[in-house]
Amino acid sequence: MNPNLIFHSNSELLEGPVFDLDNNLLYFVSILDCLVYCYNPSTKEILSVKLDSPVSCVFFKERKKIIVSSKDGFFEIDFNTLKKHFVFQLDIEDFVRYNDGITDPVGRFIIGTMGYPEVKNNIGNVYSYFKGESKTIIENTTISNGLAFSHDGKTLFFIDTPTNKVAKYAYDLKTGEVEFQSHVIEFREKGSPDGMCMGKDSMLWIAEWGGGCVSKWNPNNGELLEKINLPCTNVTSCCFDNKSNLYVTTAKANKPNDIYGGGLYYIELNKI
Repeated sequence: MNPNLIFHSNSELLEGPVFDLDNNLLYFVSILDCLVYCYNPSTKEILSVKLDSPVSCVFFKERKKIIVSSKDGFFEIDFNTLKKHFVFQLDIEDFVRYNDGITDPVGRFIIGTMGYPEVKNNIGNVYSYFKGESKTIIENTTISNGLAFSHDGKTLFFIDTPTNKVAKYAYDLKTGEVEFQSHVIEFREKGSPDGMCMGKDSMLWIAEWGGGCVSKWNPNNGELLEKINLPCTNVTSCCFDNKSNLYVTTAKANKPNDIYGGGLYYIELNKI
C-alpha cells in the first residue's frame, strides 16, 4: 500500500482537503498561492480559481459551488463558471488569517485563525458563524488546525498544533457553545498534529507536520493505531472519500531531497 501522487504543481502549502460525498468531488487549497481547486476523481479534471489573499478552507454549498475562506473574507466560488463573489467577513485583526474550518451538523461555520504573516503565540481564536451572527468559542490559540466532530455531533475535537495535543470539547448543538473536557491524544515524537478527519469507526486520522505521515488514533484512550508514511516531511491534512480511502495534502520543507512536498496524495486504505 503506497500513497499515490495525483497532483503536484510546485505549491508551497497545499491544505484543507474536503470531499463532497454527494457529488464525488474533492476540494483543496494552495494557501499562499491563493488558489482553490476542484478535482473530479472520475474524469481526473482539476479546476482552479485564484483569489486575492491567502485561502484556507472550503465549505460545501451544492454541486461545484462552495464557500471558501480567505484573509479578505469568505467568498462563494462557482466551479461551473469559475466565478467568485464576496459573501461575508468576520471581525478579525489584520495580523491574523483563517486556517482550518468545518461545519457542524446544524450548518454553523467553525473556523480558526492564526498569526499572519508571522505566527505569534495565543493571538488566534476559533469562531462560530451562523445566519449572520458570529461568536468566539475557543480563545487564545496559536496555530488553529484540525477540527473534527463525533458522528453524533456532540463532541468537537480540536488541534492547536504547538500544544502537540488533541483537545476534546463537549459541543451543544442547540447553542453552538463548547466546553473543554480533556486532552485525549498527545504527540511525543517528531511530528506535530496538523489537519485531521474522523473515520466511520470514530477513529481520528491526523496529518503530521514534520512527521512525514498520517496516523490513526483512538480518541477514547489516546492509543496510536497505525502510521502511513508519505515521501515528504510536512503532511498537512486529510479527508475520506466515498470509498473510505484518504486524500492527503502536503507542503514543501526546506530540505534538498524533499521534492514531493506540496503534492496531493491518495491512499487506498481498503487495499491494506
